[in-house]
Amino acid sequence: MRRLKAGLGPRNVLDLFKRRFHSGELGSVPVALGLVVVWIIFESLNENFLSPRNLSGLSVDIVGTGMISVGVVFVLLLGEIDLSVGSVSGLAAAAFAVLNVQHGVPEGLALLFAVLGGMVIGAIQGFFFAKVGVPAFVVTLAGLLGWNGLMLYILGSSGTINLDDKGLLAMLTGYYFTNVAAAYGLAAFGTAGYFLASYHDARRRRAAGVPARPLSEILLRTGVLAVITMASAAVLNQFLGLPLALLIFLVVLVGLDFVLRRTRYGRMIFALGGSVEASRRTGLNVDLVRISVFMMSGTMAAVGGLFLASRVTSASQTSGAGLLLMDAIAAAVIGGTSLFGGRGRTWSALLGVLVIQSIASGVALMGIQTAVQFMITGGVLLIAVVIDSLARRAQKAHGRV
Repeated sequence: MRRLKAGLGPRNVLDLFKRRFHSGELGSVPVALGLVVVWIIFESLNENFLSPRNLSGLSVDIVGTGMISVGVVFVLLLGEIDLSVGSVSGLAAAAFAVLNVQHGVPEGLALLFAVLGGMVIGAIQGFFFAKVGVPAFVVTLAGLLGWNGLMLYILGSSGTINLDDKGLLAMLTGYYFTNVAAAYGLAAFGTAGYFLASYHDARRRRAAGVPARPLSEILLRTGVLAVITMASAAVLNQFLGLPLALLIFLVVLVGLDFVLRRTRYGRMIFALGGSVEASRRTGLNVDLVRISVFMMSGTMAAVGGLFLASRVTSASQTSGAGLLLMDAIAAAVIGGTSLFGGRGRTWSALLGVLVIQSIASGVALMGIQTAVQFMITGGVLLIAVVIDSLARRAQKAHGRV
C-alpha cells in the first residue's frame, strides 16, 4: 500500500513526466493540455462555449472529419500521405445521393455501395503506389483532382441533391439516446474496459520479462479517464443525451485501435513505418500492407463523407471541398501521429479533431473572421509538428529510432 501511495504522489508523477519528455515519449499529453488551454480561453471569452448545447453539437461535428482522419492515421504510420481523402469523401456522399434519391436504391444498399466505392478507390491508389512505384503524394494528388471531377460529373447540372431528413443517413447524426443511462453506461463500460485491458497487458508484459506500467499508474490513468467520461456523460445528458454519431465514432476508434495494437496486421504496419527495408528482409509482404492501408484510408474517407452529408442532409458540389482535407490531416498530426511514420494511434484523430473543431466553434461563437481560425489552427499545427520533430530527435538520442 505504501508503494501504491508513493507511486501516485505529485513528485513521482512529475518525475515520470520529465523522463518521458526527455525520451520523446509524451504521447498525447501535449495535445490534451493544449485542448484544455483552448477551452479555457474560449470559455473566458464566451460563457456559452462550454454550455451543454455547444458541447453536444461539438461532439457530433467532430465525427465526419474524425472518421476521415482515422484513415489518414493509417497512411501516416507508413510515413506517407493521402491527399485524396477530401475528394473521396465528397464522391461517396454524391454517389449515395444519386443512387438513393435519383435511382431509388434503398438507403442501406446505397450506403454499402458508397463505402465499397471508397475502398476500391483506395485499392487503386495503393496499387499505383505499391506496385507501379508512383509516389503516394503524386498518386493521391491526381486522385484529389480526378475523384473531385467524377463527383461533379455524377451530380450533374443540379449541383445539389437534398436527402431525406427522416431517413437512415440523416439518423446517423440526428438521433440521440435520450435515456440518461445510455451516456453514463457507456462511460462506465469504457472506463472498466480500459482498466481491464491495461491491467491484463501489464500482467502479460511482466510475465514476458519486459517493462510494464505499475498498478499505481494504471489506477491513476483509469481515475482520470473516469472523471473525463462521467463529466462528458453528465454534460451530454443536460442537452439531448448521447448522440448516435459519437457512439459509432468511439466504437470505430476502439475497434481500429485494437487492430493496430493487438493484431499481427497492426504490428506489420508499425514495422513498415519504422523501416521498409528491414520489414522486407523479414519476409513482410510490403506491397500488400501498403495497398491495404490505402484501402483503409479510402474506406474511412467514404464513411466520413457520409457522416458529413448526414449533418447537412445533402450532397453538393462543395462536398469534400474547402478545408476538409487540411483539417483531416492536421487532426491526425496535431493528435500525435508522427509525420515520419511508425508512431501514432487512432485516438490521435479524436484529440486532433477536437482541437480543430473547438477552435472553429469558439471562433464562430465570438463572431470572429474565419481568417483568425486559419491562423490559430496553423499555429497549433506548427507546434504539433515541432513537438513531433523534437520527440523524434529525443528518441534518436536514446537509440529508439
